[in-house]
Amino acid sequence: MEPKITLAIPAYNEENYIGDCLDHAIKNSDGGFFEILVIDNASTDKTSEVAGKFPGVRVIREEKKGLTRARQRAFQEARGDIIAFVDSDTHMPKGWCATIREEFSRDQKLAALSGPYIYYDITRLNQFFVRLYWIFLGIPVYFILHYMVVGGNFAIRKSILEKMNGFDTTIEFYGEDTNIARRAHEFGKVKFNLNFAMYTSGRRLAGQGIMKTSLLYISNYVSEAFFHKPTTQEYKDIR
Repeated sequence: MEPKITLAIPAYNEENYIGDCLDHAIKNSDGGFFEILVIDNASTDKTSEVAGKFPGVRVIREEKKGLTRARQRAFQEARGDIIAFVDSDTHMPKGWCATIREEFSRDQKLAALSGPYIYYDITRLNQFFVRLYWIFLGIPVYFILHYMVVGGNFAIRKSILEKMNGFDTTIEFYGEDTNIARRAHEFGKVKFNLNFAMYTSGRRLAGQGIMKTSLLYISNYVSEAFFHKPTTQEYKDIR
């Protein structure tokens, strides 16, 4: 039996992005999702109103702001066997949903699947630096630790999340994806596939600089992986 896939999209003040995100997800999944959830994470704009216009999309309000709290609410609400998470500024490519179904159906020991971002709105120079990051740091680290998750591009078995007791809601932002990968790895395989890519906005890279952003992610990855806690507690919403 093929697994049922829940698509979960945490969203905070994303009225300018959530429509395109849902449009790509619905058109390019060929009806492959069992359900689509938008977790309105205490937005003060028209995020819920925009998302609610899409047939079949269930909008859920989570008043406690924070990415991990939005993820936890999605976990609690999801009715699928697998929960796939994307960010609200992503443009899902064709075949993304089908890849999840194929990978999890083929390997019962697969706990989570993730892949890289492809930024659709940054300069060619920054795109070059991102490629260098994956070639010389991201992929080598993955082969050493055997786990890696990109927060806006991953799928995980709900049964694994149940064993993990869900998401760590004490983490505000940085390091949360590494925490997911590390804990899921305790119960199964965490696969990072370069071909399982997700198109996303590079607004955070542009907003706080590619070097600063990279250093924040690297330091928190290392801290979470080896010391089981992130180094950075505060973060800035970039909209």
